[in-house]
Amino acid sequence: MTSSKPKILLTRRLPQVIEARMATLFETDVNETDQTLTSDDILIGLEGKDVLVSTITDRVDADLISRLPQSVRLIAQFGNGVDNIDLEAAWASGLTVTNTPSVLTEDTADMAMALMLALPRRLVEGANLLLHDRRWAGWSPTSMLGNRLRGKSLGIVGMGRIGTAVAQRARAFGLSIHYFSRNRRPSGVEEPLGATYWPELDAMLEAVDIVSLHTPLTRDTANIMSAERLRRLKPGAYLLNVSRPELVDETALVVGIEAGHLAGAALDVFDNRNGINPRLLALAETNRVVLTGHMASATLEARVEMGETVIVNIRTFMDGHQPPHRLLPDRPVARARG
Repeated sequence: MTSSKPKILLTRRLPQVIEARMATLFETDVNETDQTLTSDDILIGLEGKDVLVSTITDRVDADLISRLPQSVRLIAQFGNGVDNIDLEAAWASGLTVTNTPSVLTEDTADMAMALMLALPRRLVEGANLLLHDRRWAGWSPTSMLGNRLRGKSLGIVGMGRIGTAVAQRARAFGLSIHYFSRNRRPSGVEEPLGATYWPELDAMLEAVDIVSLHTPLTRDTANIMSAERLRRLKPGAYLLNVSRPELVDETALVVGIEAGHLAGAALDVFDNRNGINPRLLALAETNRVVLTGHMASATLEARVEMGETVIVNIRTFMDGHQPPHRLLPDRPVARARG
């Protein structure tokens, strides 16, 4: 007897509560190894399936999309970012793509604030000092001196949900808020934050002490922190990135920190396609860079909410309705499927 439940492939393990709930609603095939699948592995796993539940580690490019079984009608991304998916190719093939926005805002903003504190206050260095030496010489007036946050200026690149949440937290720590965004926020957002809008990114970069990136990766934002823009930052400035590694010219960032122009960087995302840049690791070892492994949304609460959002998208789509978090390409073209 053939099951009437939608058939889905999970390319990575999800929280147990989500996998259990999916198992009651769908005919679910899970990648038990929790290792990144190759394109061929994905294609094999999708035979006879209706839905691909992908994550940021899956490269769903035009070639893979062109080879998907005809049974696949939905790509339900477990995550907010979808730069791993060729939206134009998916649209042209008649596929629907969804993501899980909104649920990551508070956790990502918390992480940005934690990194903002960790870098100038030397928190990682101070913690590791005790672990490595296994002893402490005691308090000293000149030991582990960092820099105060209060009174500094924060420049936010991308004042969307997450950028605004970061601004709210930073304001409570006494930073002045500056931002560059595609659209200026209404006065009801700006005024409580005392936020200053900069229509030109270059001008803002020259004026602030800390830059925090909260813009999605698009054609316009790729390499937005180019070598030229990194040189525009004030001497002694800090850069934070909890968004996407492709926003930053990583080589130029390393050069700027090595040369002493920049005081440092805190990166939750970085280029890891061929392993972490050894020069970046060296800067982390000398405490001029703080590196964390894409942890911004890594709370159980966020992961469960993401899973619930995926479930809503799948059920809505399979019931014949437009899912609430459907994504469209920038430039839709003619569609091949119905």
